[in-house]
Amino acid sequence: MAREKSNGLYLSVPSFFKCPISMDVMKSPVSLCTGVTYDRQSIQKWLDSGHNTCPATMQVLQSTDVVPNLTLRRLIRVWSDSYLLRPESHASFNNHIAFESLKKLISSECSEQSERVSVGTLSSIVSFAKLSGENRESVAKIDGFVPLITKMFKNCNEIEVIEQIELVIICLDLILPEKGVREQLVQHLVNSTSLTSSSFSLVLQRGGLDAKISAARVLESLASFDNESRRIIADQSVLIKELYNLTASDTGYPAVDAGLAALIAVCTSRQSKKEIVRLGIVKTAGKLLSSPENSVTVVEKAMKVLEIISTCTEGRTAICEDENCVPAVVKRLMKVSPAATEHGIGVIWSVCYMSRDRTAQEAAMRNNGLTKVLLVMQSNCSGSVRQMCGELVKVFRVNSKSCLASYETRTTHITPY
Repeated sequence: MAREKSNGLYLSVPSFFKCPISMDVMKSPVSLCTGVTYDRQSIQKWLDSGHNTCPATMQVLQSTDVVPNLTLRRLIRVWSDSYLLRPESHASFNNHIAFESLKKLISSECSEQSERVSVGTLSSIVSFAKLSGENRESVAKIDGFVPLITKMFKNCNEIEVIEQIELVIICLDLILPEKGVREQLVQHLVNSTSLTSSSFSLVLQRGGLDAKISAARVLESLASFDNESRRIIADQSVLIKELYNLTASDTGYPAVDAGLAALIAVCTSRQSKKEIVRLGIVKTAGKLLSSPENSVTVVEKAMKVLEIISTCTEGRTAICEDENCVPAVVKRLMKVSPAATEHGIGVIWSVCYMSRDRTAQEAAMRNNGLTKVLLVMQSNCSGSVRQMCGELVKVFRVNSKSCLASYETRTTHITPY
């Protein structure tokens, strides 16, 4: 059991008591067929969203049934009860005591009129917030807390405070979904654009992996808030570059997933699309699609990014010129998820139908593109996707000597999702 002490606040949680998805202490632990245990609410949400893999191992699930882990549930209950019965002088998991300690720490920081919050205080806040959704809600409701920690951005150019900036961004990532937090942060973004940009770019360039992931998530949330916030972030080319670098890094799928999600939220203007095309997003996305080890969410987002940039001339040109991109997109159709397939059809439609690029058409046909498109048409796809498929069939039939023969001889080799 790990035990930490920071400014009088004690927090101890065995790591195997936490859900691998939410990182909260599990209330109703259940196990998948892979043997990994999750909190019932978190894994059910994962499965209901269309995933057919184990989030921790990324193994394809032979069964989506979950089995209550009664032994672990009893252990968590005994552990929790024993901590709640201990006096204040000992390590305590009593949220009330911990929360009161936090408020005192934050009040002392405010009274000192400092533009910095100590690393110890920030570490205590982050540790407390990571324990549960209830804790995060409590932190977010502390009067003046968000304005206090965003003051840290004023000193963001000083390398010696990077640890504090990292903790601020991780903390914001944790509490951002709570009511009113994003609005306060958006207001700070509007009023201090350059300061905020410098803080996030510093963490994305030099921070630890967890801090980089949190930075990407916060930027995604801000860009999704309104058009003005999206424009402010998109205008900072250094942020787009660092988000792309995170996506192209070999640091694991959580980082890649966070980077892709942020780029999707930020890059809606033609200029920002051109910028990520220039940076090399087509080649990066093609590699992600070609790798069998990437998660469903990473593949979906890679498809979505390609669909976004395929709406501009520069994006379509780059996709057509990359010898691996179109084949990778076609091969993933009907193999990942409905969302990935629909994004993929959007990409193929843009380069093969809209642009009528001969190279892209031939690449799609060589990889059984006609059969895949016909199968998508027969699936439960949206009306707009079905219409795009119909237009693609017309294009492919012109380039196919035997449409029906191709369909009849290859259909049996396709296993949807």
